[in-house]
Formats: sequence, C-alpha cells, structure tokens
Amino acid sequence: MSFQWKKESLEALDALAERYPSKEALMLPALWKVMEQEGVISMDAIDAVAEYLGVPPMKVYGVATFYTMFHLEPVGTYHIQLCKTLSCALCGKGEILEHLKERLGIDVGETTTDGRFTLSQVECLGSCGTAPVMQINDTLYENLTPMKVDEILEGLE
Repeated sequence: MSFQWKKESLEALDALAERYPSKEALMLPALWKVMEQEGVISMDAIDAVAEYLGVPPMKVYGVATFYTMFHLEPVGTYHIQLCKTLSCALCGKGEILEHLKERLGIDVGETTTDGRFTLSQVECLGSCGTAPVMQINDTLYENLTPMKVDEILEGLE
C-alpha cells in the first residue's frame, strides 16, 4: 500500500511550517498527520515524511519508533496502554495487567481476534499520584482496580 498525503494534511503542515524554525522541526506534527490520516505509519509514509522534511528516512523511522504514540503496525479500535513504571508497579499494576490479559484473552503486544483491543505497556503516563493508571486511546483512567477495569471495558463494549 503506498502512502499519499491528503491535500488537507499538507496544507496543515505548510501552515505550521511558518511557526517552526526549520522544516525538520515539523517531524512530530508530520507523524501526527500521518496517524490522523492513516491510523498507522507505514514505511511508505516514513519515506513521504522524510521527503517532505528533507531528511533521511532513517531519521523519521528513529523518531516514529521512539515514541509509543506512533504505531507502525495497526492497533485495535481501543488501544489499552498500561503504565509500567515504579509508582504503578508499587500500586498494583501487576494485578491489573493479569486481569486485562485474562479478561481480553491476549498478552501484551497482541490484539484481540475481533480487532477491538490492543494491550500495551508503556512508560510513565504522568499520573503517579493516582496509580495504577492506563490510557485507552486518548482517555486516562486512574486509581485502577480489577472491578474498575471491568466497568471501563463494559462501557466500551
């Protein structure tokens, strides 16, 4: 599948370029535009971003693989990201992880067969005082318990 920029995406990036010190500084917004447009960043999209920014594709690939918010493989409709750092680990992340794995029937890095849920562990979600936490798509859920996780998932199903 080849990647083609949508006219609106390029127009938005061109407008942003006026506010940035160099075109290369648009790398994160360009990758966000690809995610908005396609839902995933393909190798063809990496090449298109590199061409737009005037940088080597490997530089774009390095940024795209560094940040967990960018996906080089499709994820489920609901991307569950469970924080794995110390505060969450001390406050019960392990129990939450095991509960999610059992409830969804998948392991970390997998997607349910119906394509609805992908389970990931990520570094700090920035809510240590309300640990354990998870983010589903763009919504943060705090003070998790297995019962609360069930309520959240039932609200999505």
